[in-house]
Amino acid sequence: MSRLFQLLQMGASPADRIVPPTGYTARLTTFTAAAMAFLAVFAMALSLASGRLADRWETALAKSATIRLAAPEDQLAAQTAAVLEVLRTTPGVTQARIIPPEEQRALLEPWFGPDLPVETLPLPQLIEVLGETYDTEGLRLRLAAEAPGAIFDDHTRWRRPLVSAANRLRLLGAAAILLIAGSVAAMITLAAGAALSANAQVIRVLRLVGARDAFIAQAFVRRFTLRALGGAALGTALGMLGIFLLPAADEAGGFLTGLGFQGWHWLWPLAIPLLSAVAGYLATRAAAQRALRELQ
Repeated sequence: MSRLFQLLQMGASPADRIVPPTGYTARLTTFTAAAMAFLAVFAMALSLASGRLADRWETALAKSATIRLAAPEDQLAAQTAAVLEVLRTTPGVTQARIIPPEEQRALLEPWFGPDLPVETLPLPQLIEVLGETYDTEGLRLRLAAEAPGAIFDDHTRWRRPLVSAANRLRLLGAAAILLIAGSVAAMITLAAGAALSANAQVIRVLRLVGARDAFIAQAFVRRFTLRALGGAALGTALGMLGIFLLPAADEAGGFLTGLGFQGWHWLWPLAIPLLSAVAGYLATRAAAQRALRELQ
């Protein structure tokens, strides 16, 4: 890494003139680095947003549970009171409340429409339970004894698939960033190899006048590294601008409006140009060494 910084800080050397400053290799390297950096910004945003989503779902669902109470009408009030008393005396339960018909209608509205007559339907009594460290198995046993019609649901069945899906999205985002870095390295390798082949005659002349391979390779490595750095910086800036213009996160929009960076996470994309420069440095160095051996 220190070698890379020294290479970027040094001024243009006489050997730089053997690398064509323009042409398709220059445009190809810059465009590829910019395009891949642009995609990497969105892959990073996806990965970070998926991580936030997984944490939010894990936290929100872990603290809440629901009790469904299905009992004959003449026993509903008594069993409801028994359930509330069990919850009141359960260590770790911080709040328990009966979900009113208006909230049940709001929960069912997306599927059945706004005119659903909740009052005339045989819906179970729903009780929301909030807490963190209570004994769920012990609570189930107490409910079975005090209110046979009560079913305790701690949302584990729903929580695990959601959190697992969000975590997989986070891993896919990280994998996409690695694939993008590999694509940048592969394209720069091809471009550097083409530039070396195009300058084969110049390289032979330089060798005849005493130039060492390390001196010749340095010119290619430096120029292609700078091209990767400049293109990636441009692509990163455009990607961050695109992320900034996305709608702000809100509850109604859910995951799509939360696809962005928050707080200090805005610093993460700034590492993309540096990583592109590292990929360009390593790829060009390997390509230069291989090409120079073949030109012996």
